[in-house]
Amino acid sequence: MQTFQSAPIELKFAPSEQPGEFVGFASTFGGEPDSYGDIIAPGAFAKSLAAHAAAGTRPALLWQHDQKNPIGVWVELRETEIGLLAKGRLTLDVPQAKSAHALMRDDALSLSIGYSVPAGGAELRDGARVLKQINLHEISAVAMPANPRARITGVKAYDPDAPNIREFEVAARDALGLSAREVKRLLSGGWNALIRDEQADNSVELAAIAAKLQKITAQLRA
Repeated sequence: MQTFQSAPIELKFAPSEQPGEFVGFASTFGGEPDSYGDIIAPGAFAKSLAAHAAAGTRPALLWQHDQKNPIGVWVELRETEIGLLAKGRLTLDVPQAKSAHALMRDDALSLSIGYSVPAGGAELRDGARVLKQINLHEISAVAMPANPRARITGVKAYDPDAPNIREFEVAARDALGLSAREVKRLLSGGWNALIRDEQADNSVELAAIAAKLQKITAQLRA
């Protein structure tokens, strides 16, 4: 087993918290050779990530290494002691990306890198090719990775029928005449939280509010 020293580097774009986001290791360092007989050394991605950062570009996020089939974007790539940590976001309006998301949630997909090796970027050690420098072009979601340790470790859930909470907040405030504090109380604690300070003689008014809430929810789901 080879041991190496890691060089920290990071490629990061605007952060977001959106459905379809996932995280995993696109590649791992050291260990046993992959199915192609390669071992990747820590720091191998450093120059490539720096070049992407300087150019304002990023590796492609592809389906099965198909350049004609992008399924999203990478939002962060970072070397850790384990390997290349990759955080991506699937474009769920794309049918293949939506299918990939479902497969990721069932732990049916892994990650695989598409790259080239510059002159002097590799050497042979004990019968294996050690990659010391890699030009990273793309990272794909695949069913059978060359490196079995290149796994997806987390996937953000996606509910296409769930109303957007900010849209609901605005609609509830405008349609019901609630204060911002009342809307937040409704969202955090539900109906009981909204009415806990109300008096019994407001029951007719509260019933009208309940009916309007149901209508707003139905409109947001449409």
